[in-house]
Amino acid sequence: MKKVRTAIFPVGGLGTRFLPATKSMPKEMLPIANKPVIQYAFEEARDAGIEKFIFITGRNKNAINNHFDHAYELESKLDENKKSTELTQVVGWMPEAGQIAFVRQQKPLGLGHAIWCARNFIASNEAFVVILADEMMMHDDSKNKNFLKKMIEFYEQKPSDSSVVAVDEIAIEDSKKYGIIKVDGQEKIIDMVEKPQPHDAPSNLAITGRYILQPKIFEYLNKFEIGSGGEIQLTDAMQRMCKDYPFFYKKIDEQRFDCGNVLGYLEANIAFGLKDKKINADIKKILKKYL
Repeated sequence: MKKVRTAIFPVGGLGTRFLPATKSMPKEMLPIANKPVIQYAFEEARDAGIEKFIFITGRNKNAINNHFDHAYELESKLDENKKSTELTQVVGWMPEAGQIAFVRQQKPLGLGHAIWCARNFIASNEAFVVILADEMMMHDDSKNKNFLKKMIEFYEQKPSDSSVVAVDEIAIEDSKKYGIIKVDGQEKIIDMVEKPQPHDAPSNLAITGRYILQPKIFEYLNKFEIGSGGEIQLTDAMQRMCKDYPFFYKKIDEQRFDCGNVLGYLEANIAFGLKDKKINADIKKILKKYL
């Protein structure tokens, strides 16, 4: 089985739920504590063994490109002032030259269309990861593998033409916010539907922003079928593909934050702030003050 070494990050969305903050700044650059959302996603992929990073961007997303490049004046000033800790925060995590690429989506036609835009950058026999950055995971630092790494290892145990999606249990009344899977046994997916009403949901297992997909998915996306919200939905393409090729699911075993909405984003800031030993005591004082 060919090693999974490529991750696609769809970051071309308009971020309308965060207006006016996202009028000129990508939502993926909004900070959780002192680090932007997209950097958490990148580091998660890197720590899982990913070697090639493809960002599907759109207009007004240049801040993401710049974040993954050198800021020579800033770096020089930090070095001159012997601020080694701050310098490490700026460059210590960055990928090597040639590991990262940016592809313009050009039109915001949905997640499925964003993935399709990467079709010419994925080998015909190469499974790849898709990471939705605003579905944030909080990894337990005491464990040597994050969830994505365990998901890749799970995939490697399956037939070579398999795909795997991450799922989380949700309250059934929230089914209309997610793609929902129908299962056969403990691991196999036999059907899925995008944002069903609760009475139509086949389970309470929601697809949650981590995928390992075969390049065959591009053939299904290439039909450009319009789905929920008037967009080309990845779930719809996977639903058709799972009738022809095996799909499996793996339940998330880390704390997940839906940073695609304001409340989830605020919760993530609190949780990651409390995780930081340097500021967690002060965070608790602030919370007590308002509670």
